[in-house]
Amino acid sequence: MTRRRLSFLIPALLFALTLSVGGVFLKDVLATGRSIYSDLALFNRVLNLVSTYYVEPTEPDSLIHSAIRGMLEDLDPHSNYIHPKRFSRMEERNRGSYSGVGISFSIRDGWLTVISPLEGGPSEKLGICTGDIITHIEGKSARGIKEQEVFEKLRGERGTPVHVTIRRGGEPAPLEFDIVRDDILIQSVPAAFMLEPGIGYIRMSRFSATTSDELEEALQALEADGMEKLILDLRGNSGGYLNQAVAVTDKFLTAGKKIVYTKGRIFGSSEEYYATDSTHPDFPMVVLINRGSASASEIVSGAIQDWDRGIVAGHTSFGKGLVQRQYPLPNGGALLLTVARYYTPSGRLIQRPYEAGEREEYYRHAGQADPSAAASGEEVSDDAAPVDSAGQPVHSTMLQGRGVSGGGGITPDVDIQALSIYSRINSRLIMDRKYFYYINMVLAEKKIRWDGTFEDYLTQFAVDDEMIDGFRGFLEADSFTFEPDSFDAHGDELRRGIRAELAHHIWGDHERYQIVILDDPAIRRAVELLPQAEAMLVESMRIEQQRAAKD
Repeated sequence: MTRRRLSFLIPALLFALTLSVGGVFLKDVLATGRSIYSDLALFNRVLNLVSTYYVEPTEPDSLIHSAIRGMLEDLDPHSNYIHPKRFSRMEERNRGSYSGVGISFSIRDGWLTVISPLEGGPSEKLGICTGDIITHIEGKSARGIKEQEVFEKLRGERGTPVHVTIRRGGEPAPLEFDIVRDDILIQSVPAAFMLEPGIGYIRMSRFSATTSDELEEALQALEADGMEKLILDLRGNSGGYLNQAVAVTDKFLTAGKKIVYTKGRIFGSSEEYYATDSTHPDFPMVVLINRGSASASEIVSGAIQDWDRGIVAGHTSFGKGLVQRQYPLPNGGALLLTVARYYTPSGRLIQRPYEAGEREEYYRHAGQADPSAAASGEEVSDDAAPVDSAGQPVHSTMLQGRGVSGGGGITPDVDIQALSIYSRINSRLIMDRKYFYYINMVLAEKKIRWDGTFEDYLTQFAVDDEMIDGFRGFLEADSFTFEPDSFDAHGDELRRGIRAELAHHIWGDHERYQIVILDDPAIRRAVELLPQAEAMLVESMRIEQQRAAKD
């Protein structure tokens, strides 16, 4: 693009953007008594100088994108410009499905390795297995393939075929597969099972377009298995669609109860959302949250807590309570612009304080509300709340009048933050997929086999000393450094990791997760809290009946 063309393009582009916002922005500019066009001319001048004289060649498009991002950084941590490629992936995630071959994968030593075929997907139906190495795609070597190339080659239009060549441990010759691409569900509820008689467990990892339906299916299946109490795990769930957060909460609250409300400046940004048709209001529940629980997760846990419907346990959540409206852009990207704030039924502002322009600091201190911090240049606080001695807003729950903390994020009723299932060495082993590759090697060499059911496996299979020693030798040969004392000190944890990964290879992700979660100290603590949750539910139902009788 020439400099002369650029000089004409930028003012025209920015003028078009001001008009496209829809009158509100243009009216506000004119109301200031000064013209914005002198500032646009300044921007144009700087852009031209950088493009012409900077020591290294620059791309105008890149400079403009950087300018947009810089402008948004001075607003709040969640207003963002989304690049077209990233926007496409984000939309895919929120839709809850894509079209492809249905595998999760990793690239190790340049080879594309199947971590697991997705349940019900075309790869699983053809018999592609965990640990398979895809050596060729459409006859061309996949050696040295990059992650983005995997998406480009294996995903595509539903019904179209892709030919892959696979190397499998224990097979003397390569295997050839023609995989017909199909719609692949991105699960919001990756795990749902009975922890013990009467106690169900559901893991919810995101809020996509299918979340409410997936949850309802899981709840009905567990109730058929005799579930009388529930642990709902929202740890690490960073959120998603508002309507799905409302639909999920609606399952547990009786009709007419407020779930969440928003307050904003523009028309349509201030809304109230109420429960309409509860399908599961009568069993005790514990909701688990942590610093990674954000946005939609905080709407659900905040409403459950405010209505004394269940015990919220874990660690103070992230504190993401800003409502973004999505504005598509001509280049295929999008602007996510904050237009309102979320509040829980009792009036707690979910968003924690932040300093404009300090995004790195903001994300570093997730789950740590600072009541003294200013929000975007002004104090924004909870609705009509007194403060405690530490300056934190304190609200009362809707039925029992329990004190619940505001000031950003959802503060749990019971803090179990000190309990962790992952030591440092175990976290490294999982991150580097050492369990996966060790079990893959063991199975390829036929050093172990299991022909029984998963239920038998849970009660009968144990990782012996020989297998632990083999794992140690594998790590040493793989140049994985660790302190011998550390390895010995976490023997039980490592045995669980091996046992879980073997289950993953034999059955799948669901069974692997079940083994891990059964030993999670936070889950054990949640089970201990269920009698308290039951007592809370009984008292809330008594209060509601009493109020109904007075009416």
